[in-house]
Amino acid sequence: MTYPTPPAPAARNEPVPAYPARLTGMPAATLSRWLWLVKWVLAIPHYVVLFFLAIAMIFVTIFAFFAILFTARYPRSLFDFSVGVLRWNWRVAFYSYSALGTDVYPPFTLKAGGYPADFEVDYPDRLSRGLVLVKWWLLVIPHLLVVGALVGGGWSMATSTGYMGSDGRGFGISLLGALVIIAAVMLLFTGRYARGLFDFILGINRWTYRVIAYTALLRDEYPPFRLDQGGVDPGRQTT
Repeated sequence: MTYPTPPAPAARNEPVPAYPARLTGMPAATLSRWLWLVKWVLAIPHYVVLFFLAIAMIFVTIFAFFAILFTARYPRSLFDFSVGVLRWNWRVAFYSYSALGTDVYPPFTLKAGGYPADFEVDYPDRLSRGLVLVKWWLLVIPHLLVVGALVGGGWSMATSTGYMGSDGRGFGISLLGALVIIAAVMLLFTGRYARGLFDFILGINRWTYRVIAYTALLRDEYPPFRLDQGGVDPGRQTT
């Protein structure tokens, strides 16, 4: 089944407020019926690299915590590294078992562009010294409960420590995992990926990565309790 490039969100009476962390994922025009069966093997090199990048990101986030506490700034080079790790993580997740949105193999790079899935976070000029003390473990709890229910309870614990795993989720069957399994079975037997199902899966991932960006101290803006579905992030239209 061929999917056209997602159009810009339709005009609304009250525009959706943009969030400064933007996740996108363009659905492939065609997808293999069977490739998803072996993507877990094909993605192993990425899993290995992401494991070490995630460890590095933990130390970067700890350093950034003290930098924000004393200077109210997240060092730009470290910020770009953390966003790059999340971007890499999302590309692998989009290719594999968080979306199955493309058969194009993810690049081994932290840089933006050149792939049908991307993740961007606007660099903040200043960050709150007070919020850095509480946002990553206390203020984020309501989101951890909601997103944990969507993507698995193990995710909330992993995210609070700064490590997302190779696909941004914890272990075990979750709503997101069940939806991706349904998409995989549909591909296997029909060669089709229902557009409504794809949009809903992208909405869950978008909510997840916004919360990850917040807990990783990248932004002070509280993530919205909103499931923005579809491949194009609403914030992309305002930047």
